[in-house]
Amino acid sequence: MSDPLSRLLEARDWLMADGATGTNLFNMGLEAGEAPELWNVAHPERITALYRGAVEAGSDIFLTNSFGGNASRLRLHGAHRRVGELNRAAAELAREVADRAARRTVVAGSMGPTGEIMAPLGELTHALAVEMFHEQAEALKAGGADVLWVETISSADEFRAAAEAARSAEMPWCGTMSFDTAGRSMMGVTAADLAALVEKLPHPPVAFGANCGVGASDLLRTILSFAAEGTERPIIAKGNAGVPKYVHGHIHYDGTPELMADYATLARDCGARIIGGCCGTTPEHLRHMHAALEAHTPGPRPKLDVIAARLGGFSSVSDGSGEAPPERRRGGRRRRS
Repeated sequence: MSDPLSRLLEARDWLMADGATGTNLFNMGLEAGEAPELWNVAHPERITALYRGAVEAGSDIFLTNSFGGNASRLRLHGAHRRVGELNRAAAELAREVADRAARRTVVAGSMGPTGEIMAPLGELTHALAVEMFHEQAEALKAGGADVLWVETISSADEFRAAAEAARSAEMPWCGTMSFDTAGRSMMGVTAADLAALVEKLPHPPVAFGANCGVGASDLLRTILSFAAEGTERPIIAKGNAGVPKYVHGHIHYDGTPELMADYATLARDCGARIIGGCCGTTPEHLRHMHAALEAHTPGPRPKLDVIAARLGGFSSVSDGSGEAPPERRRGGRRRRS
């Protein structure tokens, strides 16, 4: 393929994605309940700083501030008629940062879930889901996104709808699900299910994988499950910076930069080729991750007990495939310093 992400993957063994959007925007003053996408127009300088922080920390791919930019999510803020404006602005700001960067960086147009439940369990039809994703995709494309980045999906049907929207927009795309309920997505999808699904799509993703979820250990267990399926498609690992805890009125993630550097090299050994962070991951974490990946010599795929020893135990006894980890997490993962 001729898209920039595919060309980078052909030239490089691994690529680094970015870190958190929400965490870093909260650090800039975003209030709880406020739609981050509104800042693309109200505070473009802050969004530019968000993007630049990832690029300067070493990210080869960074996501636009458009995770909740579909009509369903924006309706909660009375902004459902601004889908085109807000997504285009998100991508235009990113395009400017990427074009000024000293090296080639990929602008990935973030598209999160609709927040609704697909029929027949819910009221969201396939056609309406495709329509919402397509509206967002076209705006991100118009703003200069190189690739669409569908993330934190839990439903196979919603994943299919996003894939169809990407096809209609004639855009390459990547797709990740969040696995956080005993190794499955909220709607019961396993890593093996997703690995099989992507190969059956008429417009398959350039790369696929997992993001967010419970913590770095659990996410790497999912990455091992993808690799065990024998996929030749690049795998994405975008784990949280530790486990969220409520401290002094704010959500705090306990993963240190050193722990995330360890996670990054383990992710590479697990089989991931695109490695980044999700919630809690700051530019400081990314700098440590990038340095570790550059210095790392790939080794054999780590066993679950190795992952548990280095990053902390797992939150459930299985990843949905039936294989149990060496221990359950009790009292959180071990800190590194």
